[in-house]
Amino acid sequence: QVQMVESGGDLVQAGGSLRLSCAASGRTFSPYTMGWFRQASGKEREFVAAIVWNGESTYYAESVKGRFTISKDNAKNMLYLQMNNLEPDDTAVYYCATSSFRLSSIRSEYVYWGQGTQVTVDS
Repeated sequence: QVQMVESGGDLVQAGGSLRLSCAASGRTFSPYTMGWFRQASGKEREFVAAIVWNGESTYYAESVKGRFTISKDNAKNMLYLQMNNLEPDDTAVYYCATSSFRLSSIRSEYVYWGQGTQVTVDS
């Protein structure tokens, strides 16, 4: 079975930076797209960024464009999210996920999910 494990979440001050990592494993791991979603307390899970696993195309939510950068290391089955100039509204549990269909922001198109890592941004 495909497993996803996020790490790197922490408590930071507004304006600070964090780098999240997602380690994927499993003999059947072969996604078309890998992405990051986040879910704040009391809110629905929302799209953050995605990248084509065997390509270079990326897609960002408007709220994070210019501040966050998604990247990957195919040889290590690793996905990353560099987050700069963090804001209190970025506070959420961040999840990595895989899709077999396309570069997409649609939550239902992602099938494998990690357990999440908490990011908290103080004012």
